[in-house]
Amino acid sequence: MADESSEPVLLQQIDDEGICTLTLNRPKAMNSLDGALVQALGKTFEDLSYDAKVRVIILTGAGERAFCAGADLKERRTMSEVDVRRRIDDYRRVFNKIAGCPKPVICAINGYAFGGGLELALACDLRLMSEQTQIGLTELRLGIIPGAGGTQRLTRLVGPARAKELIFTAARLDAERALSLGVINEAAPADELLDRARQLAEKMLLSAPIALAQAKRAIDTGSEVDLQSGLDIEALAYAVTLPTEDRLEGLAAFKEKRKPDFKGK
Repeated sequence: MADESSEPVLLQQIDDEGICTLTLNRPKAMNSLDGALVQALGKTFEDLSYDAKVRVIILTGAGERAFCAGADLKERRTMSEVDVRRRIDDYRRVFNKIAGCPKPVICAINGYAFGGGLELALACDLRLMSEQTQIGLTELRLGIIPGAGGTQRLTRLVGPARAKELIFTAARLDAERALSLGVINEAAPADELLDRARQLAEKMLLSAPIALAQAKRAIDTGSEVDLQSGLDIEALAYAVTLPTEDRLEGLAAFKEKRKPDFKGK
């Protein structure tokens, strides 16, 4: 998918180890979310969900200024109210697809992430952030609210009272505060951010793919229900791993004191 400059709006690189790096590629527009980029994200994550070669996904932004500045307000000014409603529905659908991807998704927030940009990051499993930037759900300053999952995903990370404070005041968080609140998992110097994200991804490669997917499902689904229901969900996810070849390989590797060779089977 390409924008008006004919450059792809989303870059994709898959290495030999199975780490896929996706880069939002609208740096002149601070990687803001226009229709083409949202569509590209949805199609790409749908494809990656079924790509057995891909084990972990890293999502970041091109340039040094922004990971994603949110909605493309230049495009938004040309849209009718109905068009805006449809676009927000597209955001929700695509962000849910990212959140539901069976592969771990690491967001490397290399620059500003405001509004929909932070909502995009919140849809990922883990977030690493440059020490030199800021993030925030700033929609109330535009007369709207976070409408692509922000009120829900931020609340689940930091709790209702803190989420209300951050959203009501349109707070812009630096890396230190974002880390202290649990919005991000790690802060790093800008020039080390992608390396840190890759190091985290490489640690995940040591885990069995089916087990990773089931652990993610158990955590995400179980966190929405009462404890007993969550335990039942965990039991079902555990049961999926029992008949796998990878489980037997893990046992054999432990016995033989070697690194397991997981196949995702």
